[in-house]
Amino acid sequence: MSDATLHATDQNPDDFAVQIADQIESFLVAVTEVAKGDEPDSAVPFLLLEVSQLLLAGGRLGAHADIVPEERYEPDLGPEADVDTLRENLARMLEPIDVYSEVFDPYEPRKAPVPARISDDLTDVITDLRHGMAHYRAGRTTEALWWWQFSYFSNWGTTASATLRALQSVVAHVRLNQPLAELDGLDTDQGMGDDTLEFEAGQVMAEEIGTPLGVRPVT
Repeated sequence: MSDATLHATDQNPDDFAVQIADQIESFLVAVTEVAKGDEPDSAVPFLLLEVSQLLLAGGRLGAHADIVPEERYEPDLGPEADVDTLRENLARMLEPIDVYSEVFDPYEPRKAPVPARISDDLTDVITDLRHGMAHYRAGRTTEALWWWQFSYFSNWGTTASATLRALQSVVAHVRLNQPLAELDGLDTDQGMGDDTLEFEAGQVMAEEIGTPLGVRPVT
């Protein structure tokens, strides 16, 4: 990509920066709408779609050569927007499947899974994306692309990938009529060793989480 494309200020839909910004903006708007809880019956499938599309933008950023910001120091954007309400709304809506287990780095040997929350992950990703979007809206296109690329490698790419895996697993369990092991007692405040991987207290049947969250089994 030429410097002319990276530093372009017009809104040519064929420009790399415009396409990435559009994909990111779409994700920000979509997840914010889902969190309102107006259509809980379609929450999980819709989030699966949106996270998948966001990771396409991340893949494009990851495959691109290193983007170098124009300024040596990042301009001050002021305080980050509060995401607590967004996180709480997502956690409330996703409560049956919010907590999941994640292996942080699949290339680090003998690393035990750790508990994570989809609601925390989504708001963490949104915080990173909004930071870059503030640069983009201020006309600092290269700064925005640099931040989105850097934070894709350092944080939101890994986080969104783990979230996608969790959402895909929920949909697959429900659609294939495979009950999920109940997660009673699992929380993000505790670690997960080998013993905690064998969850007790019975099973949460697929229809118990599928119907409220908008996922239907294959008939």
